[in-house]
Amino acid sequence: MLALNTLDDSRLFARAREGDGGALACLVDRHKDALVNYLTKLSGCRENAEDFAQDTFLRLLERSAGYVEQGQLKPYMYRIATNLVRSAQRREQRWRLLRPKLTSSNGIGSEAQQQLAVERRELGQLLIRSLERVPLRYRVPLVLRDVEDWSYADIANLLQCKAGTVKSRIHRGRQALRRLVAPQWNGEAT
Repeated sequence: MLALNTLDDSRLFARAREGDGGALACLVDRHKDALVNYLTKLSGCRENAEDFAQDTFLRLLERSAGYVEQGQLKPYMYRIATNLVRSAQRREQRWRLLRPKLTSSNGIGSEAQQQLAVERRELGQLLIRSLERVPLRYRVPLVLRDVEDWSYADIANLLQCKAGTVKSRIHRGRQALRRLVAPQWNGEAT
């Protein structure tokens, strides 16, 4: 039996398509260094180049059925690699164009503003989780007043009780919510 490293690329690839892992390993070993060096020059980053090279060999195998042997395996491989880099650059360019629109639409630009937005999101999630634990008799008027901005009279009408009772329940709901949130919010005022 012939040693794999003596076979040319077309024979190695034919065997790899048939499931010969050794032939694939030999093909990868034969081309990986040159391919990674090429991709490093294209992408400007060795780590990205290694990822692109792995993806290249995977795509080569995935598309092996569509490859017609004409002694052009190496150029075919490099075309796959080049297309992977082009696609990544197009994606990155789209994100570069989209990021400012996303940040400006949220009113977030600076790092401090981004940190503030993250803290607000975390506080919002904490409030929602904690609010679910407030008894319903206090939660309903609290949500209607503080979230939905209903008047005390409208809440009293809905709950069929006096406005004083509504104020009392809202006060108790806020206290309950404060007790639930305070220990989890790093001791900061909420």
